[in-house]
Amino acid sequence: MFSGLGVHMGNLSQLSQAESRSLSAENPTGAKGKGAMEPPSEGSASRELGIGWKTRPCLHIAAGETVTIADVNGPGAIQQIWMTPTGDRRKLILRVYWDGQENPSIECPLGDFFCNGWGNQGWQSNFSQISSLAVCVNPGSAYNCYWEMPFRKHCRITVTNIAGQNPNKPEGSGNARLFYQINYVLTNVPEDAAYFHAQFRRTNPVAYKDVYTVLDGVSGQGHYVGTYMAWGVNNNGWWGEGEVKFYIDGDDEFPTICGTGTEDYFCGSYDFAANNDNGPYGYRDYTTPYAGFHQVQYPDDMYKQQLRFSMYRWHISDPVRFQKDIRITCQDLGWRSDFRYKPQQSDIASVAFWYQTLPVAPFPALPDADYLEVN
Repeated sequence: MFSGLGVHMGNLSQLSQAESRSLSAENPTGAKGKGAMEPPSEGSASRELGIGWKTRPCLHIAAGETVTIADVNGPGAIQQIWMTPTGDRRKLILRVYWDGQENPSIECPLGDFFCNGWGNQGWQSNFSQISSLAVCVNPGSAYNCYWEMPFRKHCRITVTNIAGQNPNKPEGSGNARLFYQINYVLTNVPEDAAYFHAQFRRTNPVAYKDVYTVLDGVSGQGHYVGTYMAWGVNNNGWWGEGEVKFYIDGDDEFPTICGTGTEDYFCGSYDFAANNDNGPYGYRDYTTPYAGFHQVQYPDDMYKQQLRFSMYRWHISDPVRFQKDIRITCQDLGWRSDFRYKPQQSDIASVAFWYQTLPVAPFPALPDADYLEVN
């Protein structure tokens, strides 16, 4: 019998004994027949309509608070996540724990997990639209992902608001709201199905003549499926000459997979540049099923002076498979005079996405709120 996992156009007509469930603020347990049971509170918009109407569409997350948005027994799989938050998305930390693991398999600022690392303040501030197979971001600030995430025993998902309470701002200024829906299925999980992982890193600035590490410390069998980068340039000129390198199963000094340049890895070429419909030759953003250069932020006044970019690359049809370990780096290179490469000192943040067996090794400690902050 079809498990209901790995759904695509070719098997969409197949019947299955899988049970569809969904988590939201209106049904926080996902239990069958338990949605829309919250009675309206005094003064709420639904106070005249009664129970069963729209009474609890979101969660409020106070500064410093952690909320659990999924606590589900398996076996099963997450199939789609939709979220739209308020507050600073770099300071809302998403964590996912599989099968009772002490360490999270996903630990990432909310905006970066959905490929929106820049412009995180405000409820619609500078969101970047994306149309890809794995992640879609739609107006206004509607975050969606379609990574299939199987689990066998248990799934726990939390969101932590690490924003501090600013004494110079009104009471509650560090608080946030989260609208969310997590669609999942209860079904048997194949023995060879691995667990989804995502890890955030940021280095600001990259040390001179050093490389940026996208992923390290992974042990076990698995396959790498995607990269998101939020890249802030701290110098003039073209910035994307650095190669992306994959060190697989014991590779030491030299990698097994070595690319030819940053824009090449993200499936672009020649500085991501082309003639623009509304202006001269320059950066041309794009968003496609497997890769995108979807956000270009230009300096626009005396208080916004940084040139910033967002890029994603999904290894959906070409996953990078490893049996024991994997390490991924990206060189931070531009150009200097006399046709020489220039080691840069950029502000780079990234999210690595992969599947692997459990247990998961502890991730590097997440930076504190001040270090994560982006204005």
